[in-house]
Amino acid sequence: MAAADSPDRRSAPTPSSAALSPDRLRQFQPGHEFFIGMDSDGCVFDSMEIKHKECFAPAFIRHWRLQAASKFARAAWEFVNLYSVWRGANRFPALARTLEMLRDWPEAMRRGIRIPDLAPLHGFINSGLPQGNPTLEQMAARSGDPVLALTLDWSKAVNRAIAEMVEGVPPFPGVRQCLDKLAPRADLAVVSGTPGEALQREWKEHGIDPFAAVIAGQEMGSKKEHLQILTAGRYSPGRALMVGDAPGDLKAARANGFLFFPINPGQEEQCWARLLEEGLDRFFAGAFAGAYETGLVVEFEKLLPEIPPWKK
Repeated sequence: MAAADSPDRRSAPTPSSAALSPDRLRQFQPGHEFFIGMDSDGCVFDSMEIKHKECFAPAFIRHWRLQAASKFARAAWEFVNLYSVWRGANRFPALARTLEMLRDWPEAMRRGIRIPDLAPLHGFINSGLPQGNPTLEQMAARSGDPVLALTLDWSKAVNRAIAEMVEGVPPFPGVRQCLDKLAPRADLAVVSGTPGEALQREWKEHGIDPFAAVIAGQEMGSKKEHLQILTAGRYSPGRALMVGDAPGDLKAARANGFLFFPINPGQEEQCWARLLEEGLDRFFAGAFAGAYETGLVVEFEKLLPEIPPWKK
């Protein structure tokens, strides 16, 4: 459907809590002998830049009162979330990392900004609970902590901005052809740190939601947990693949014994063509592991540094 013909997404119904529950993962039943997990933002959709530059970063500067050091705050946010080893991280650890990076940047701190004690935020991150707004809202209400309340306000503002801003952003070229190719042979799950409501809205907007047996967002746990619950004891070794654009995707894959195909930042179209033309064939033929996968991962890991440019 063309963007001009699309209904107003702000009036669209929100998925029920049952639709976003981790129970949906446990109820999954395999339909094929192969499984493919796929990240969404920056992997299937070219949405990382617009979300972080137009939605996350402005809300970050506004809610955390970083206006006096806005250029530093924006640079730190974009480095963490787009151009570093933390690319694709859940928004709450990414928030903590960015605030800590600012605190450690003398030029930024000389502008008079104040970074609060982040212990409550780290407490939430390390709680072992799903890192999404519903859990944060409960913890903020129970504790009355102002940092958690501010984090929740910021996170809700981000969601509103994304709902208003991000539409008409199609999948990368080659994605739909890959989905068509894998559908007869593999079960597909969307495995993401994005809120489930946004994932379902975006996949439905572009008519690719029927390809996914499950759409799992942050409310259902981490990517590692998504893959573990969906696949443990259900697929033979070498028959589960994760497709992602971030180190966290690789880590989740390795934690569950998955193969990994990277969608390299800045080379997305070429990577989807490679997956279509050779990656999926190798995966289904049992010829993916070994030198082929190792070469892909080495190339991928060179693209995302840990040290920001202003420290070099």
